Amino acid sequence: MNIVVSSLNAKYIHTNLAIRYLKAYAYPEFDLQIAEYTIKDPAMNIVTDLFRKKPDVLGFSCYIWNIEETIKVIKMLKKIQPDLIIVLGGPEVTYDTKEWMEKVPEIDFIVIGEGEETFKQFLMELHGGQKFDRVSGLAFRHHDKIVVNPQRNKIDLRTMPSPFRFEDDLPHLSKRVTYIETSRGCPFSCQFCLSSIEVGVRYFDREKIKDDIRYLMKNGAKTIKFVDRTFNISRSYAMDMFQFLIDEHLPGTVFQFEITADIMRPEVIEFLNKNAPKGLFRFEIGVQSTNDLTNELVKRKQNFKKLTRTVTMVKDGGKIAQHLDLIAGLPEEDYDSFKKTFNDVFALRPEELQLGFLKMLRGTGLRIGAEKYGYVYMDHAPYEILRNNVLSFDDIVRIKQVEDVLEKYWNDHRMDETIEYLVKHVFQTPFDFFQEFGIYWDERGWARIGHQLEDLFRRLYEYLKAHKNEHVPIIEGFMKYDYLRNHKHKPRKPWWSEKLSKKELSHIYEAILQEPHLLGEAFVELQINEKDLYKHTIVEILPFDLQYYQKTGSILHEPTILLVYYHPNKKTPSVFTAAKHQLQRLEKA
Repeated sequence: MNIVVSSLNAKYIHTNLAIRYLKAYAYPEFDLQIAEYTIKDPAMNIVTDLFRKKPDVLGFSCYIWNIEETIKVIKMLKKIQPDLIIVLGGPEVTYDTKEWMEKVPEIDFIVIGEGEETFKQFLMELHGGQKFDRVSGLAFRHHDKIVVNPQRNKIDLRTMPSPFRFEDDLPHLSKRVTYIETSRGCPFSCQFCLSSIEVGVRYFDREKIKDDIRYLMKNGAKTIKFVDRTFNISRSYAMDMFQFLIDEHLPGTVFQFEITADIMRPEVIEFLNKNAPKGLFRFEIGVQSTNDLTNELVKRKQNFKKLTRTVTMVKDGGKIAQHLDLIAGLPEEDYDSFKKTFNDVFALRPEELQLGFLKMLRGTGLRIGAEKYGYVYMDHAPYEILRNNVLSFDDIVRIKQVEDVLEKYWNDHRMDETIEYLVKHVFQTPFDFFQEFGIYWDERGWARIGHQLEDLFRRLYEYLKAHKNEHVPIIEGFMKYDYLRNHKHKPRKPWWSEKLSKKELSHIYEAILQEPHLLGEAFVELQINEKDLYKHTIVEILPFDLQYYQKTGSILHEPTILLVYYHPNKKTPSVFTAAKHQLQRLEKA
């Protein structure tokens, strides 16, 4: 019996942990093949590849992001091979199971909930007496009826085999994200989340997990992401794992965690700030909303003051990047309330701020009680909301405009100084900047096309010229500074029109060669000769004193020479400034 377990991942760099657990748990009685694709792959290509594997049983791991494409694939496969046994599992089909089997007759079986033991027992029955009514957590067809067996008891996770010891995975470890779980379940009851349905938290064997991490690092894994819903629910457990990762990590490895920030103790952060190498850890923090009523309605306990303390301490430590999440569309969070939530969280200046939209997941309390808040949402995955009693579809469209430019202009950190100046000095709030620019962006049709780096600068400049023209000279200075300092190599042609003539540029270079100390001791120490000065630097004039602004946050209208030196053997340029009037005195002398 040839058994293949498959999944359509969101991206190539992702890996599916669930099917690897199925393979590990079924062995040695059954030797499963793994077949992974992406949702971007043409369905015909997936079908062709799976057909060539000649499966007798084909299982798919199903989620909101892949269910629609998965159904296309299984419908095609059943036309080609009607006797192929199709089994689905995963969170998307664990709920409304009977409805799925009625809607998609090509599905033969569904594994409900935690699938390792159920799938193995199913295979044994398939290979033996085929008494599927004995298999807890299995849905199947019996004559013309659909039978849904009760779910089974939870597995003792301490006995689970490793899902990482497959030779076929080794060549890909350095190129893809490796997902690992040290626990299952969540202690919280957020009504928009599937994790709230499973009561309690269960842990895997800690020493086995550590051995797996050692094995993964030894074999080249670079990004290891823990999928525990709340990694730090047990402080002693989290501290032990943090210490282990600090002690035994290999260079170039990054570990990502989902943490609950308001329960993280200051001493834990102090420990990490002191002991963790920079860049080793990355935190993902779900804020979702700062509206107290909204959090109460979705049974979400959150102390935003303590969350702020954690995020601020971590940021001040400078060791750990943070990714914060918001959800638009939660109960009683209207447009103005969400604007406040956004501004509350943006004030923390996280490295990434992800703005998502509520998805009415099957099985969640919020979907079950959708009528109470007037929710209207997509019939198909991902079940994103279209409106509710306080948020219109027009409001949602406006917030999506914010999301688009937020991703490009903040999360990618192409022009941090520019954005910082805009949200502090030009617009009333950060949300107002992203909203007003987002509307302009959408109206120009830019949301539907690709963008080079230079395009992003030009488009922001165009918007500012049209709507904030009085601020343009200063903002253009910040944009030039951001553009030049974020290049690894000297850019061939900047996005702006050249304003310095060759004669003016030559005078500036001559003055710098004559008195290099005007650019500071760090510049003098480089001992750049005339040839390298011309070859590896770019000079621009800013209409304000950059150093004064960086120290005080205020604009001093004193024209300044900006010189950026692109080291031939380094990836980070050096930035120097000097007052323009000092160089002019040298020119006249």
